[in-house]
Amino acid sequence: MSPDSDFGLAALPLRPELVGEEPYGAPQLDVPVRLNVNENPYPPSDDVVHEMGRVVQRLAREVNRYPDREATELRTALAGYLGFGLTAANIWVANGSNEVMTHLMGAFGGPGRRVLSFSPTYSMYPEYARNTHTDYVTRPRDADFRVSTALVLEAIAETEADVVVITTPNNPTGTTTPVQVIDEICAATRAIVVVDEAYQEFTAVPEDSAIALLPKYPRLVVTRTMSKAFAFAGGRLGYLVANPAVVDACRIVRLPYHLSAQSQALALVALRHSTQMLARVESLRDGLQRLQHDLRRRGYEVVPSDANFCLFGRFADRHAVFSALLDRGVLVRETGPAGFLRVSAGTPDELAAFLTALDDVRPPIQELPT
Repeated sequence: MSPDSDFGLAALPLRPELVGEEPYGAPQLDVPVRLNVNENPYPPSDDVVHEMGRVVQRLAREVNRYPDREATELRTALAGYLGFGLTAANIWVANGSNEVMTHLMGAFGGPGRRVLSFSPTYSMYPEYARNTHTDYVTRPRDADFRVSTALVLEAIAETEADVVVITTPNNPTGTTTPVQVIDEICAATRAIVVVDEAYQEFTAVPEDSAIALLPKYPRLVVTRTMSKAFAFAGGRLGYLVANPAVVDACRIVRLPYHLSAQSQALALVALRHSTQMLARVESLRDGLQRLQHDLRRRGYEVVPSDANFCLFGRFADRHAVFSALLDRGVLVRETGPAGFLRVSAGTPDELAAFLTALDDVRPPIQELPT
């Protein structure tokens, strides 16, 4: 039977909410300077690479067997890495923070339930909600792209949200929410409060985390990833920190053997060498702060960021700027508020190439209303 070249998505009986949708995806283009997905641009050291190779070779002899369904050794190692008196019972791991969030939406969302976030924020949140049949609502951040206790609590009351997602540092703005604000929110709501700390290691004080509040609030969940600071994006390892009851809820909805033996073993190697894997974080943080200064000096508006990326603009036609940079071998991200582009921290050579390309483009800056 020959395939019908005219047969496409429109001919399939998709769920109504999927009609017209397109798959998520940041551009994956082979260009000299890739500054669009907030990766750590530095690969692991040779020692770590060799150890990972030995581990994968050993596991290849056991690939006929299922992995540890509970990932107990990895959860124990993550608890040790984080501190705060955590144990494996407080940790859940999955195939990237995307699957962690899907587990949370599957456990606490669903038909008749509502998840609330604060825009602009991570573009995948509505997809997690959609895929778990959860109603998704947003309320705008303040003029500085931050959230306050009053703003969040008012939004919870207005929307009657069952799950609240607060992202700090926020993607794509890089702005943070103080732990004190999280404390005040949790004290005043019975909703599940998810604090997405995917970029926490890049902040000025990484230890100042909402994880410290977990003993007080059993409905608080903190999500993290090894994709960013840990230079482990290809390993696809996300995790959450919560009361053991929340972990048990995620275990109910997870698919069996959802995390491969290879992912678990490679993440364990990365954690054993956490000092090496995180060695470039401080220089990336400093480089991003210098980049923000350089962009402001050139006359661009920059949203102050505590992550490894920042928004800059504002452009009358940001797509034209994105395309012009791409023509010069520099890939940034066309996301976030209108008129802005997002650039990730890179190596000194990559950031120099970005600024050179931007100077060459010389895009017109949008005049802001007075």
